[in-house]
Amino acid sequence: MKNFLKISNGSAFKLDSLPILPFADFRQTLIDSTGSEKVRVAALFPMELNNQTLLTAILIDSADHCLRCGAAVTARSYPALTPEAPVFHWFERELFERYGITPETHPWLKPIRKADGEYFTMTGDAVNEVAVGPVHAGVIEPGHFRFQCMGEKVYSLEISLGYQSRGVEKLLEGPLSSRTMPLFETAAGDSAAAAATGAATLIEALSGIVPSMGAQQLRAIMIELERVANHTGDLGALAGDVAYLPTASFCGRIRGEYLNMTAEICGNRFGRNCIIPGGIRYEVDEKRRQKLLDWMKKVNAELKHALDLMFDSPTVLDRFENTGTVPLDVASSIGLVGVAARASGMDMDIRHELPCGFYKESAPEKVPGGKGDVLSRAKVRYDEIFASLDFIEKNLRNHEISAPVGGQLPELQSDSMAVAVTEAWRGELCQIMITGNNGNIIQSRIVDPSFHNWFGLAMALRDEEISNFPICNKSFNLSYCGHDL
Repeated sequence: MKNFLKISNGSAFKLDSLPILPFADFRQTLIDSTGSEKVRVAALFPMELNNQTLLTAILIDSADHCLRCGAAVTARSYPALTPEAPVFHWFERELFERYGITPETHPWLKPIRKADGEYFTMTGDAVNEVAVGPVHAGVIEPGHFRFQCMGEKVYSLEISLGYQSRGVEKLLEGPLSSRTMPLFETAAGDSAAAAATGAATLIEALSGIVPSMGAQQLRAIMIELERVANHTGDLGALAGDVAYLPTASFCGRIRGEYLNMTAEICGNRFGRNCIIPGGIRYEVDEKRRQKLLDWMKKVNAELKHALDLMFDSPTVLDRFENTGTVPLDVASSIGLVGVAARASGMDMDIRHELPCGFYKESAPEKVPGGKGDVLSRAKVRYDEIFASLDFIEKNLRNHEISAPVGGQLPELQSDSMAVAVTEAWRGELCQIMITGNNGNIIQSRIVDPSFHNWFGLAMALRDEEISNFPICNKSFNLSYCGHDL
C-alpha cells in the first residue's frame, strides 16, 4: 500500500496530493491488501476531478494506525474486484446501481436498494419462498426480505432496503450552513452523537480549528452514552423475541434512563444539537455532574441485574447459542465491522486502532469476541455496555469543563478532502467531505456500519430455521436509513 497516501484519522489533505494510479496497479493493491481486520475497506466511491472520473478508495490500515487513500481513472466499466476480493461486493453493486459504473464479471450485479430485478430461486417439491415486507408492523422502516426455503430450512436470504431514499449526501453539497450538522446527525438518527462528532471533525480538519480537550472528552462521553442506550435496547428486544419478558420489560425502561441522561446534558434524548464544529454547545457543571453520577450508580445496578437474569436463563441460552452463526473466515471475507465482527472473533475497534479526538487519551477497554452466533453478539453488547459505563463514570469524575462555543460556521480549505472514521455503536462510521475551489462542499460520502453488515445477516440465515429470523435480525439490529443515503 505504499503507493497510497497515508493520513491520520480525522485529517484533511489537498486533492492534488491524492495518488492517481494506473488502474491495474490500483486494482491489484486493493485485492492484495484487503480482506482481514488489519486492512479493510472504509469507502469506495467515484469522484469527479479535472474532468475525469476517479474511482477512489479509503482503506483502514490498523497495523500502521492510519488511513490509506488512493484513486484511479475509470471509464464506465472496469474489471470487478469482487471475484478476488469479496469485501468489495456490496460497494461494487452500489457503483453499478447508483452511478452506472459496471464492474465486469461481478457475480451478482443486483441493486442493493431498489426492490427490482431477479431473485435467487430454487426448484423442488418441498421448496417454498417467503417474502417479508417491505411494509412491517409498527414504526419500522421499509425493507424487503425474501427467503428461499426447503421446508423450514433457509437456503438463501436476499435483502432490499431502498424504499425511501432521502438523498442526504446530495443535500450536504454547497456552503456550510445551519442545516449541515443536523443532516449528519439525522442520517441515522440513533447514531447522532457519533455522526456529529465525525462531522465536526471533518469541518475542523478543513478549517484548522482544534477543540478543547474538555469538549473532546464530553463528545466521547456522549458517544458512549449512545452506545449504552442502544445496546440496552437491543438486549431487551432480544429478550422479547424469545419471550423472556422480565429482561425485555426492564430494558425498555432502563434504555429510557440513559436517553434521559443524554437529555440532561444537552436537552435532547438522542444527543442532537450538542456537538458542533469547534467544540460543544453545552457543558456539564459540577451540580449536573454529581446528578449524573448518582443517577448512573442506581441505574447501572438495575441494568446488570436485568441482563444477568437473561444470561443465567437456560431457555434463553438454548435459543441464542449456535443460532445464526457467521464464522470468522466468512465475517472477514465479507467485511463485517463493529459488534458483528467482534462477535465473530475479529479484533477491530477504531477507538483503539485509529483513535481520534479524546480517544487518543483514553478509551473503553476492549471486550472478548466469540464464535459469531446470536449469543456472541449479545455477549459483546453486554461487555461493551459495562466497559462504556466504566469509561463514562471515570471521565465524568475527571471532566475538564470548558466553555461552550457558539454556532459560528468557519471557512473551509479549498480543493481538499477530509476523512473521519468513528466507532459508532453498530461499528465504524466513515464520513468524507470534499471541497471545491471556493471552499464549498462538492461531495460528501457517508458509509454507515450497516452498509458493511446487512450481507452478514443474510449469511447468518443460511442453513438456519426460518423461525429464528427474528432473533438473528435483532442480534444485528442494522439501520435501514443509514444504509440508504
